[in-house]
Amino acid sequence: MNSFIDTQDLEEELFEHHRFEVPKGQAMLRIDKYLMQVLPNTTRNKIQNAASNGDVYVNDTPVKSNYKVKPFDIVKILLAHPPYENRIDPENIPLEIVYEDDELIVLNKPAGLVVHPGHGNYTGTLVNGLAFHFQNLPMNSSNRPGLVHRIDKNTSGLLVVAKTEYAMSFLAKQFEEKTTEREYIALVWGNVKEDSGTITGNIARHVKDRMQMAVFPDGDVGKHAVTHYKVLERLGYVTLVSCKLETGRTHQIRVHMKYIGHTLFNDERYGGNLILKGTTFTKYKQFVENCFKILPRQALHARTLGFLHPTTGAFLKFECDIPNDMLECIDKWRNYAKNITVDEE
Repeated sequence: MNSFIDTQDLEEELFEHHRFEVPKGQAMLRIDKYLMQVLPNTTRNKIQNAASNGDVYVNDTPVKSNYKVKPFDIVKILLAHPPYENRIDPENIPLEIVYEDDELIVLNKPAGLVVHPGHGNYTGTLVNGLAFHFQNLPMNSSNRPGLVHRIDKNTSGLLVVAKTEYAMSFLAKQFEEKTTEREYIALVWGNVKEDSGTITGNIARHVKDRMQMAVFPDGDVGKHAVTHYKVLERLGYVTLVSCKLETGRTHQIRVHMKYIGHTLFNDERYGGNLILKGTTFTKYKQFVENCFKILPRQALHARTLGFLHPTTGAFLKFECDIPNDMLECIDKWRNYAKNITVDEE
């Protein structure tokens, strides 16, 4: 009897560290191999040990390493201690506050700053900075204080943070109902032929590379996603575009632009850190590599953010300048484009 009680107590203390739903197109694969694909910086030996310890679950049942995953399986890793990303230690991280009142904060996030703790980034995030500078921020559904939305680590630009429970709910509803205004500036590979256009295509995890998202145009996999783009300036082998989000999916602009053949400049995860357009001249290769050094990240900036204020009902719209690393890179391309000859094109 005591043994039974001890087991129940142990089960109640387990914490979910990872959770995945196996996508529709996934071929049957040993779970240790599958988890190596979806968990970055994890060895097969660690996964096999976790399975041997009974920490790997499929559809709420512990499985061994030789279990073969199939589409729609729910895979979890449960451990006896809470995930490190659930700890939020206040850290004195400088924040560029664009606007603040009793209900919300609008921030300009620099490139390189992770928004919230997660695998491999347990400290030094925007959330750690928020915890230092602000008291009693409301928790969102993922237990992250103040966050209503997020932008990628290497994307710069505007974020709104809620200071009250009401503001959290009010703002989150606007993002859910797609009534916010969000414009991003991107430098993409290639000459975008149409002056403007709309990209529609469901987005979900890439079947083979779990670190990437992918477009599933048939609509039976992933989440509905819509991006409206407009050409701002043609710069030879790259194009400066404005992208307005109708939806807000993970990596949406990055994956949508790649889908139409215009990967973001220096977007390493999606292959934009390779020379995708241009000549074979050594001088050109050196020029592009210099641009990569100036802008060592994807060329994406969240320039405009608009939403209704939770208490006044007024529509607030904010704009922040394109950061210097992007501006310098754009200027280099602008100067290069002036000197491209007809033969080179």
